[in-house]
Amino acid sequence: MPDQSDDDVRVWLVERTYSDDEQNLIILTYATTNGEQYYRKERALTSFTDVRDTTAAADAESDNLGTVDDPDLQERYAAEAQRMQETHDPDDVI
Repeated sequence: MPDQSDDDVRVWLVERTYSDDEQNLIILTYATTNGEQYYRKERALTSFTDVRDTTAAADAESDNLGTVDDPDLQERYAAEAQRMQETHDPDDVI
């Protein structure tokens, strides 16, 4: 994982879903360990030979983080981010 800059925030993988609107699109959601902020990545699966690893954590610029307003979702994201942090190194391929 590249060096983290001062504006980067460590976020942990909390959800992986497939888009209903687009074929071959995976949505990766990473969140802070308190569940208050999230970072979303979309990946197109262009071919089986296109290898792009999904890691347990990512470093996201603070300007690219969204706010989780739903208390239930915030609690779920916090629990999963904390679990990921406790059981994986940031560079672990998930």
